[in-house]
Amino acid sequence: MKKLILPILAASTLLVSCKEEQQTQRNITVNYPETAKKPVVDEYFGTKVTDNYRWLEDDRSAETEAWVKAENEVTFDYLSKIPYREQLKDRLSELWNYEKVGTPFKEGEYTYFYKNNGLQNQYVLYRKDKDGNEEVFLDPNTFAEDGTTSLGSVSFTKNGKTVAYAISEGGSDWRKVIVMDAETKEIKGDTLVDVKFSGISWKGNEGFYYSSYDKPKGSELSAKTDQHKLYYHKLGTPQSTDEVVFGGTAEEKHRYVGGYLTEDDNYLLVTASTSTSGNKLFIKDLTNPENKLTPIINNFDSDTYVIDNRGSKLYLVTNLNAPNKKVVIVDAANPTQENWVDFIPETENVLSPSTGAGYFFAEYMVDAVSKILQYDFDGKLIREVKLPGVGSAGGFNGKTDAKELYFSFTNYNTPSSSYKFNPEDGTYELYWKPAISFNSDEYESKQVFYASKDGTKVPMIITYKKGLELNGKNPTILYGYGGFNISLTPSFSIANAVWMEQGGVYAVPNLRGGGEYGKKWHVAGTQLQKQNVFDDFIAAAEYLIKENYTSSDYLAIRGGSNGGLLVGATMTQRPDLIKVALPAVGVLDMLRYHTFTAGAGWAYDYGTAEQSKEMFKYLKGYSPVHNVKEGVSYPATMVTTGDHDDRVVPAHSFKFAAELQNKHKGSNPVLIRIETNAGHGAGTPVSKTIEQYSDIFGFTLFNMGFDTLPNPPKSKIKS
Repeated sequence: MKKLILPILAASTLLVSCKEEQQTQRNITVNYPETAKKPVVDEYFGTKVTDNYRWLEDDRSAETEAWVKAENEVTFDYLSKIPYREQLKDRLSELWNYEKVGTPFKEGEYTYFYKNNGLQNQYVLYRKDKDGNEEVFLDPNTFAEDGTTSLGSVSFTKNGKTVAYAISEGGSDWRKVIVMDAETKEIKGDTLVDVKFSGISWKGNEGFYYSSYDKPKGSELSAKTDQHKLYYHKLGTPQSTDEVVFGGTAEEKHRYVGGYLTEDDNYLLVTASTSTSGNKLFIKDLTNPENKLTPIINNFDSDTYVIDNRGSKLYLVTNLNAPNKKVVIVDAANPTQENWVDFIPETENVLSPSTGAGYFFAEYMVDAVSKILQYDFDGKLIREVKLPGVGSAGGFNGKTDAKELYFSFTNYNTPSSSYKFNPEDGTYELYWKPAISFNSDEYESKQVFYASKDGTKVPMIITYKKGLELNGKNPTILYGYGGFNISLTPSFSIANAVWMEQGGVYAVPNLRGGGEYGKKWHVAGTQLQKQNVFDDFIAAAEYLIKENYTSSDYLAIRGGSNGGLLVGATMTQRPDLIKVALPAVGVLDMLRYHTFTAGAGWAYDYGTAEQSKEMFKYLKGYSPVHNVKEGVSYPATMVTTGDHDDRVVPAHSFKFAAELQNKHKGSNPVLIRIETNAGHGAGTPVSKTIEQYSDIFGFTLFNMGFDTLPNPPKSKIKS
């Protein structure tokens, strides 16, 4: 395939000269920008590795900006030629346009809840008074004209009269925290800036704890941040005088630090981590000003936190010597491990507990599906809460004096509904159900178990329209993650509903590296065992093909962040297996991921290239950027990222796309779609999300050979 040469010029201009090529059969042939090679050589344990595209890591340079513009021009020109792109966008907009209401929570004299009228870019926070009068409390849609400023965490004082809320601009992880009088809705003069990876925990009504890093030298979107600190802000004082409560010492760095108080405000708890797994835990008795932080756990061997207390009795959730987690009790005066007593013992299923209304609610994952047991604070089992169906439940949390609690329920073919729960008798009633023009009864989910390469049994839920013919020709998206102890449990997606309307199959395997079966399942997909994750995903694809759900000509793989790595590794290891690859905001350069922002904290899952010769060779052996081969025909690929992603910096995606476009052989397009003024995904405006999905689904179906939609919408859709 001929490539259009668009050299990057020092003057930061890009010469663009487009010359149409002939189409190969029905495919749109692409003229890629020629990305300049500027070799940088690194040496690891005697092995030299050349990085031709290191210059794309500079997100502030005019050259990178010009490259992004050129790539987007090529990508959006291609996407504009897909005949049903607008049909998909219209149907997504139509289906998305229904009222969505979150489960309510009480603060002070008001009941608060989030609501989106349908196509609002951001959810709006409403409140009701005791007489049922409703008003808008915070509307992030007014924060920025294009909807790219989103509302993050919201925290009220004990009396509910003051609120602190975080906002993100352009999708960045850096936040501003704004303090407001909750009664008058007047902004106080306490706005904090440069806050990152932080909660907001009030101490009484006079101040709050929050966490952040020093602003890095260089680019705030990509420069390394590895010294997290916990601060205390007293209302009415400048941020510059905020006290550092924990962190900031030269002796030991902690990449993630958090602080929170027990509901009675008697104890401050501080967690400190160097990676995304394992934390130290400290406690301070605030009833005596002379008390200092003392350790409960002073190592990183477990994930442990205090979930509640009754006086000096602490209730801790831990996976220390309990891979599936348990709850233990201990007195705050002697809180170290040797004094712990089991309260809710470990079982064969993974535990995720919550508390509210004076009860414990133990949510268990049973093959990635929710089961809820209710306990009192003496450890007595009260009941199993019978859920509305098979799927995922969330909620069952609230203040100790709450008289009612709320929970949500969803699965892959059922939109999330909310229920009001009576904790005394275990009954519940429907609180809110969405009015959506999607008939869930026409669809079904089936859980299967398949064998991975080493024989490990892996569960997968496959969702599709009833009556699906197993003929190997169904367009299928295989979605995966497989990392960081994160569990993929059944949940409804408007976008996936549109996909299934088109006869699409949506399959989600619970890969090793996730948390569906506890810490052992997680560890089995980390560091020198990371290949297990890719093998699990490949085996899932092979199962779908073997069982005639689909075939390689109709199979797409998709994943984001760590899931983007999953897609990148799978498509470079088995390019023959799939037709379309959709890596989103992926971790794709495994030799350098830890040099950006907080990436070094991911080493628990990945290891680093400097760790050992063995680890370097292992990482290089699957790193997507380093395993694109010259002359290989790769699947049709659309890499997606955001230019403001400061979680997984877009340089990963830039370099991977450059390697693919330089080395790929064949007529399948390999494109990169770069969303401007967007980050890692959280807070993305609905309008941008709809555009993204119409492009992703359009690209996927088009490259599976569909000249028209398999099942064109019959409503207000343009032909």
